[in-house]
Amino acid sequence: MRTVGVRIPMMASVIEPTTIDIQRSECPYSARSCAHETGSDSSGDGTMRTTSSMARLAPALAMFVLAGCTESADQSASPEASAPPQAEAPLTRLVQDPELQWGACPDIFPAGCEITVLHGDSARPNADVFLRVPGGYQLPPHSHTSVERMILVVGELNVQYQGAPATLLTAGEYAYGPAGLPHVANCASTEACTLFIAFEGPVDALPFEGSIE
Repeated sequence: MRTVGVRIPMMASVIEPTTIDIQRSECPYSARSCAHETGSDSSGDGTMRTTSSMARLAPALAMFVLAGCTESADQSASPEASAPPQAEAPLTRLVQDPELQWGACPDIFPAGCEITVLHGDSARPNADVFLRVPGGYQLPPHSHTSVERMILVVGELNVQYQGAPATLLTAGEYAYGPAGLPHVANCASTEACTLFIAFEGPVDALPFEGSIE
């Protein structure tokens, strides 16, 4: 038998049974024998029309092609699109840093009290600040809407919270102040006192006129 030409229709989105038309010039058997050998019907014009097994293979082939397209799309995705968000840059500050921008404390404190924001925004939650007062300075009774986490950096500072005994903080000592609890403080050293404070809420100071004892 001579070489035959094969015509295969393109796959559509909905897979239909596929047929192959085989043109031939001759068959060594009778038309009935050829139909029997190929499992197909033979037309009188010498063309055999055969239902292809590709109809059964087409779904698997389509899945293979789809998987390849998906993998190609994933590989071509921009690296920037999958990159994690950039974290904040590390930060360090010295209490003697000349670039620190000091400003006045809230109005309830007498002149001489200064504050500088180290990180964050004083009007928003989670700001870190330095508070500085001259030696002998008295901070009047007050409270904060936020808790305070404090470390005394320079000097000696007496602190007393309502219902608790007074405590003398020395440089490097940590203290915690509950939100809304009135307290007083005074710088017991001759040198200025500098206190680091981490606020959970915005920085504020509310006057208090009752007893601290």
